[in-house]
This record gives sequence, structure tokens and C-alpha cells, in this order.
Amino acid sequence: MIRPNTRMAGPNRFKLGLFAMNCSGGMTMTKAPERWDASFENNLKAARLADAAGLEFLLPIGRWHGYKGETDTEGSSFETLTWASGLLGATEQISVSGTLHVAFVNPVFAAKQIVTADHIGRGRFCLNIVSGWNKGEFDMMGVALNDHEARYAYTEEWVAICKRIWSEEEPFDFKGRFFDLKGVLSKPKPWGGSEPLLISAGNSAEGRSFAANHADALFMTIVELDTLADEVKTVRASTSDASRKVGIYASGHLICRPTRKEAEDYYHYIVYEQGDWEAAEHAAVIRTKGRKTAFDAMKRLKERLISGVGTYPVLGSYDDAAESFARMSEAGLDGMAIGLVNYIDDFPALRDEVLPRMQRLGLRA
Repeated sequence: MIRPNTRMAGPNRFKLGLFAMNCSGGMTMTKAPERWDASFENNLKAARLADAAGLEFLLPIGRWHGYKGETDTEGSSFETLTWASGLLGATEQISVSGTLHVAFVNPVFAAKQIVTADHIGRGRFCLNIVSGWNKGEFDMMGVALNDHEARYAYTEEWVAICKRIWSEEEPFDFKGRFFDLKGVLSKPKPWGGSEPLLISAGNSAEGRSFAANHADALFMTIVELDTLADEVKTVRASTSDASRKVGIYASGHLICRPTRKEAEDYYHYIVYEQGDWEAAEHAAVIRTKGRKTAFDAMKRLKERLISGVGTYPVLGSYDDAAESFARMSEAGLDGMAIGLVNYIDDFPALRDEVLPRMQRLGLRA
């Protein structure tokens, strides 16, 4: 359930958040000198800009390995629960997520960490649940990366334990397929007597089914806008409880300028003139897991990796950007987490040009 006193439950038809600013390079594999410097000072400034502009959320990436190459995008990153706690203490209304690989942290310990962040933010903390996909990061932790079925079964138990910790006043035992816990009890409970909003990203059938049935919001990948509506319908149909309303969001990156030509020229600059193609090659091998991929599809994947770590590009003029968000809303999306080449320098265009156009289109109040 989305807490009614947060912006995530607010009136805006299409909600927006900043994505991945806790990582070096943010969401770009570009050598352009204006690329994101993920110092905490810069994170704090960007968070306050987003808060003041009325954006709904900040969503970090939980990353342990970078993408190599000359830029090593996301090779340096802040751990996200402590990052979120710092930003929650320095902002007023925006919701801030922590991104947690559940296989790396005991649920009893994590439940208390989450409650602490939730009290710092007075109910504005959200938890982004990651079941895992990057084998190299699991190897680094000495944890086995299970198959999809076992991965999500583990996550279901992990979440069930946290929810009991957050709601039950008496000690309880838990014995499942993965956990055998005795005398579990933790105080305080989450802020205001309700649970933090739970987010899960998923593109596989198992991932989307888990999010539809256990999370409050699903983040999915857009391949093409033309097929988005059918994908959203498929996700909503996978909910076993028809009364559950799961928010469906996507991840993307925004490159906009006054004209489409200026935006396309800048895209060419960051991808083809300044792109780190070695890093893109490394990331593409991880993403495709060795599967044979057609040349055109691989080229497009590498372009998207350089411009936005593989997410959907919202590219064009200010009008084009607003109209793209309108098409996403019409297809059934509730919002998007967006990356910017530089979250501070590029923010005024979003705030002063794109948001007013979205208001005129009825997407934001």
C-alpha cells in the first residue's frame, strides 16, 4: 500500500524520479567531461533540486562492480540504505529508496536498517528489492546465484519475514525453505504504523509475477513504445489478487534540448564522439549472457548502454519529451525513473521546460 501522505500517492498522473545518481557516471558510459560526478555533495544538491521541483522519488542502483572500460561507469557507488538515510534527513517531501540485494543481507538485520531510514524520513523511505542477476557481484560476496525460481522463492520468504517483523508485537519463529529463525522480534516499528513502499524491478515472467503479487510498484524495461500497452496489460493480468493496485513504472534516460536536432546532435556527441565502447561491450556481454544477438540489436543495445545503461531513451525537444511521457501514460505506465547526463546541470531543462509541458498535457497537477 502506498502511504497516503507521500508524493507517491499524490495526484500527478505520471510520476517522475531521478535514477542512479548514487553511482559514478550515473547512467552514461561516456567520456564527455560533463558526465556525472557522484560526490555526496552533488547527490545532495540534486536531491534538493528534485524535492523543490515536486518530483516524487529518488531511486539508486545497488552496484558492487563497475562496467570497466575507460569510464568504469558505476565502479564507484554509495551503499544505498545509508545514502537514502542521508538524503531523507536533508529533504522535505520527496520519497527516497534504498536498493537492496536480499541475498546479501539477513532479513532481521535489514528490517531494522529499513525502519531506521523510515523514521529519519518520517515515512518517505521506499525499499527497492533486488533478487539478483549479476553473477560477478554474487561471486564477490561468496553467495550462489540461484535459478529464477529459487531466487524469487528466497525473496518471497525474505519479504514475508520483514513484514512480520514490522507488524507483530510478540516474538515469532519462522521455518521455511531458506530460513530457520527463532524468537524474532524488533522494535521500533515503521513510521506511522504502516509499511514502507516496496519496489521490485523485473523483466522475466518470474520477476514480474513476484512484483505484481508482493510489491507496491514494479519497474520494467521498455523495448518499444508501440508494444508497451500490451506489456503493461500482461503484468496487470499476472496479479493473483484483483484488489491489489500495483504501480507500474519504467526506467529511462532523458536527453532533451530546445529542438530535436540539438538533442540528436548531443546524443551523437555523447555516444559516438565520447562513448566508452569498451565498457558497452563488457556490459552487453553481461546483459546478453552469451546469447547470440543480431548485429542491429546488439548495436542498439550498446548505444542505449552508453547513453543510459540500457534504459529507454527519451530523446528530442522539450515538446517531444513531454509527448513521450504522455504516450507512456496512455499505455498504462504510472511514471518513470530517469537518468540525466548531469543531474545538476541538466535539471533546469526538466524543471523549467518539460514539467510545465507535462502539466499542460494533464500529466502533472
